[in-house]
Amino acid sequence: MTTLPVRAAFLAAMFGAVALPGLAADTPAKPAVPQAAQSALTAGGAHSGDAPRAIVSQGLTLSPNDLLPAQPTVAPAMPTPALAPPNSAPEAQLGTIFGSVTDLNGDAVAIATVVLQGASQADRRSVVTNDYGFFQLKDLNPGTPYHIAVTASGFSEWTSREIVLEPGQLLDLTDVHLQIATVMTTVVAVNSDNPAVEQVRVEEKQRVFGVIPAFYVVYDHEGAAPLTSSLKFKLALRTSVDPFTFFGSAFLGGINQALDTPKYSQGAAGYGERVGAVYANGFTNILIGGAVLPSLLHQDPRYFYQGTGTTRSRMVHALLSPFICKGDNGRWQPNYSSIGGDLASSAISNLYYPAADRGAALVFQGALVSLGARMADTLMKEFILGKFRPKAAL
Repeated sequence: MTTLPVRAAFLAAMFGAVALPGLAADTPAKPAVPQAAQSALTAGGAHSGDAPRAIVSQGLTLSPNDLLPAQPTVAPAMPTPALAPPNSAPEAQLGTIFGSVTDLNGDAVAIATVVLQGASQADRRSVVTNDYGFFQLKDLNPGTPYHIAVTASGFSEWTSREIVLEPGQLLDLTDVHLQIATVMTTVVAVNSDNPAVEQVRVEEKQRVFGVIPAFYVVYDHEGAAPLTSSLKFKLALRTSVDPFTFFGSAFLGGINQALDTPKYSQGAAGYGERVGAVYANGFTNILIGGAVLPSLLHQDPRYFYQGTGTTRSRMVHALLSPFICKGDNGRWQPNYSSIGGDLASSAISNLYYPAADRGAALVFQGALVSLGARMADTLMKEFILGKFRPKAAL
């Protein structure tokens, strides 16, 4: 996708007029009566009601046909001007809809199909966005209700609200943001009445780049069913024995070896102890904070990906995730499970940490470190890993 530049200034000038030539009706000329006939009529005292007859006066003979009015001169027929169809607006009153199509990250979506849908089939038309995601629909009748539908490969369809243009209005659609389409997979029948069983089966196969587990991320909020206690324990154990978890423990153990923390000995033995301590911290944290307490408190241990809205709202959502979670009843509530898991894991570390790294102060210090790591993790899930949304394996 091409990064969406600042939208170029858009100016649409539409004008037109229908000129109707004036039509002047010629007044028919009065019938021309010969002067001699008029004199004869006057002299003879003829009345309009008398029947036509030959009149003889002063040696002039008139027949009845001579008294008929002369035929008026007919003006040549004027061409009938072409009129606009009764249901169409003058060109100067037609409207325009334009805008840019982007994804949820603000990147332009090229070759997206933009379809105008109206009350009749005649109103339907479509255009394709350019390399910058821009589109334009011109010559739209004011007062007619329209809808805009946008589709693109790999994205869910976007549909606008009802749009009714004012005469000559230029409407800029600024909210055309496409969401990545949900991956459709073949559904395998499961002998269970709980849809969460199938959801967990799919979540256990979610990986970013095909490597990093995303087992605890929910991308479909509406379709997310509450987890049973057995599913919460299953998800926690599945994460604990994942190869990437062991790799992460070995990596962090190496960093702790370089920082000489905890105060184990140096060398291979000290590195092994530090790797074991890192793994033990993670195991107790995810077991207590992701299974035991969520089961007792009826809370969902998963992260609910937002993906839409402003950057600020998404950041607030990610940072508050360790403090606010969704309950099994579908309502948001304080995340006692996550906070309790951090404190419990840090307290249990007193059993295997050297004497120099034990004590109440270090328990709270360790809990704060775990909390900070969790906040950094949710930010990555929302802004970085969310760009490479994992696909569930078939």
